Amino acid sequence: MFNIIILGITSFLTDVSSEMIYPLIPVYLVTQLGVSPVILGLIEGVAESLASMLKVFSGYLSDKIKLRKPITIFGYTFSMIGKVFLYLSSSWHLVFWGRALDRFGKGVRTAPRDTLIAESSQTKNRGASFGLHRTMDTLGAVVGILLAYYLFTAYKGSFNNLFLFSLLPAVLGVLFLFLVKEKRKVIQESEFKQKLSFKWSNLDKRLRIFLIITFIFSLGNSSNQFLLLRAKNIGFNMATVILLYLTYNLSYAIFSWPAAWLSDRVGRKRILVIGYLVYAIVYLGFAITQSHSLVWFLFALYGIYSGFTEGVEKALIVDLAPRELRATSIGLHGMLVGIGLLPASLIAGLLWRFVGVNSPFYLGSVLSLLAGLALWLLI
Repeated sequence: MFNIIILGITSFLTDVSSEMIYPLIPVYLVTQLGVSPVILGLIEGVAESLASMLKVFSGYLSDKIKLRKPITIFGYTFSMIGKVFLYLSSSWHLVFWGRALDRFGKGVRTAPRDTLIAESSQTKNRGASFGLHRTMDTLGAVVGILLAYYLFTAYKGSFNNLFLFSLLPAVLGVLFLFLVKEKRKVIQESEFKQKLSFKWSNLDKRLRIFLIITFIFSLGNSSNQFLLLRAKNIGFNMATVILLYLTYNLSYAIFSWPAAWLSDRVGRKRILVIGYLVYAIVYLGFAITQSHSLVWFLFALYGIYSGFTEGVEKALIVDLAPRELRATSIGLHGMLVGIGLLPASLIAGLLWRFVGVNSPFYLGSVLSLLAGLALWLLI
């Protein structure tokens, strides 16, 4: 439990840092730097795909050397460096590199960190452990967004001040990681040189099906930046957009632990199917609404989707993966999602510009329904 709390504190501080700036990036790019939604889609698609595709490699390395902590620290450090590039940005190119470095760090740290959580918890409480971590992570997002709102209004829309202040919690988050306790397993030279037996065909059939389903879903799961841009398009001002994002994260924090705890008792599949159905409703709502009050509700509902899926997905993967390949399997899931994220965000940007602002959300709703149906019938 000690490791889970420390990792939760690190994620809390890192999310304070990240969410101080995340909801401002689409408006910063479009209104301050003058880029189009297509460039926004390119930046977010490349950044998120880079993060996701790195997860399988960092997970494999972690399984091979049987160490999680050093790789986790390395990843969080890169995310901290990415904030420096955002502070220095005067063109979208530096924003691109800042986001890429931040997501590179996320890609490196995620699989070994999640494996640390799994190895620090009991099997019967695995879902609850992931849920607790997600709750602490998301509470950091809530605090970060509140700080963003305060600083943005206090400094009359100064983006640079926000980027600078976001560095402090990022540094503290890295320092806390050094408190994590990990016993290094003694590895014989022959064991170190031995190649891990990782073959797609050797994975549990249910895990293979689930990975394919999440890939299909990810093709319609464009960056959250498009939800924030949609709110701006409907008529919300920037300060209110920040509060909408706060609503999402509050809902996410409230539902993360209960949903993951419930998955330990009623099964992961039921919870995930509910999550996918909620996502379909949310994206359909964003496609058709012009109502400000409904947008508030949709952001809260979107938090329920995240709470019902994020921690539960990881717990399911750990349930189904071979013990010696847990980090690799978590990383493989992240990589497949990442392969889908790049075209998803690019397609969303192109649809937004050339078809209509509601078209990316219709696509996401349909693919989510298909993913939920496949999960229910095939696993």
